[in-house]
Amino acid sequence: MDIKESLRIALAGLAANRLRAVLTTLGIIIGVGAVIGLISLGRGVETYIANEFKALGANVLFVFSSQPTSGTRTRIEPITTLEAADLDDPSIAPSIAQIALEYGVNALITNGQESVGVVLSGITPNFPSVRNWNVRYGSFITQNDLDTEARVAVLGVDIVEDLWGDKDFDPVGQTVRINERVFTVIGVMEAQGQGFTGEDSSVFVPLTTAQTRLANARARDGGYQVTVLHVQAVSEDAMDAATREIEMYLSEAHNITFEGDQDFQIINQGDLLDSLAAVTGVLTVFLGLIAGISLLVGGIGIMNIMLVSVTERTREIGLRKAVGARGGDILTQFLLESVILSVLGGLLGIALGWLMTVIGMQLVPDLSLIVTGDAILLATAVSSFVGIFFGLYPASRAARMRPIDALRYE
Repeated sequence: MDIKESLRIALAGLAANRLRAVLTTLGIIIGVGAVIGLISLGRGVETYIANEFKALGANVLFVFSSQPTSGTRTRIEPITTLEAADLDDPSIAPSIAQIALEYGVNALITNGQESVGVVLSGITPNFPSVRNWNVRYGSFITQNDLDTEARVAVLGVDIVEDLWGDKDFDPVGQTVRINERVFTVIGVMEAQGQGFTGEDSSVFVPLTTAQTRLANARARDGGYQVTVLHVQAVSEDAMDAATREIEMYLSEAHNITFEGDQDFQIINQGDLLDSLAAVTGVLTVFLGLIAGISLLVGGIGIMNIMLVSVTERTREIGLRKAVGARGGDILTQFLLESVILSVLGGLLGIALGWLMTVIGMQLVPDLSLIVTGDAILLATAVSSFVGIFFGLYPASRAARMRPIDALRYE
C-alpha cells in the first residue's frame, strides 16, 4: 500500500471521530501555544532590559564609592570633583571622552499644596550628552548656572505630573520650593518610559548648588564630594581600557595597596547587560521547559486515544490483514493518524502563541513580543516528535496483531 492510500485511510479514520480528534489535539495546541508565548515573553523581557540600559547612554561606566570587600579597610574615601577633573585629563585617562558628575541630596520639592520627596541630583551641564537624554521643554543646566550656583531645576515628567497633575504640562518659568528654598524650573526631560531605572522621577539642579546650597559636600582634598561619575569612553572598544585607567588612578589617589581594599566600584554597562542577558536567557529556557510539560501531557493524551482507537478497530485491523495488508501498512496508517493530530495541533498552537503575543503587547505596551522563526520551528519539530513518539507504540501494537485473533475479537 502506498503512502497516499495510508494517508487517505488515516484521514478517514480521524474524520469518523471528529470530536475526539479535536479534543485530543487540545493538549498539543495549548502546549505549543504556551511554548511560543513564553519564549516570546522571555525574549521580550530580555530586549526590554537591553533597551533600558542602552537608553542610559553609549559607552558609559558608572563609578561610585562602595564598601571594601576585604574587611581590612573600613574607611571609605569619597570620590571628589578634583579627582574627576584629573580623570577628565587625556594625559591621565586617554580612553575617557568625558565625565558627567552627579551628587545626590535627599530633598522635598513643593508646588503649592503638592509635594514629593526625591533624591535630587546635582549635575554637570554635559549630563544629557553622556546619558543620551534630551530636554523636552525649556533647556538644561548651563555652565553659567554651575558657576553662579543658580537656583534652577530641571524635572522628570513624573515629577511634573506629581506637582501639576499632568505630565504633559510645561512648567518652564514656574517656581518650586526645594528644601524650603525657591528654585525656578528651566526645563523638563524627555520621558524615558515605565522602566525600572526610575529616570522620569528625577530632579536636576546645578552640581555646585547641590553641593553648597542644599548640602555641605566639602571633601578632604579641597574639592567637593561626588556620588556618581558617569564616564563616557571614547568608544565601545575602549571600555575596558577606561576601566583600568580609572582603577589605577583611584587606587593611587585613595592609597589602595591590596586587592579588595578598593573603596569604589566601577560598573561596566556592557558587562551588566551581558549578566542580565544570561539571567533572562536562563529564564526563557526555564519558561519553555515549563510549557513543554503541556506538550508531554498532550503526547500522553494522543497515545491514550490511539490505544483506544486500536482497540475499537481491532476487527478492522484483522480484516485488512486477512485481505493482504502487511504489518508495515497498519503501522503507517496509525502512525500517520498520530502525526496528523500532533502537526495539526502544532499549527493551531502556533496561531494561539501568536495571539498570546498580540494580547501581551496590548496589556504591556513597553514589551516587544515577536513570534520568531526558530520558536515556530522548535514548536513544529517538538509537536511532530510527540506525534511520532507517542503514536509509535499504539501503531506497532496494531501492526503486531494476528489476523485470526483480531477477527475473533468482540
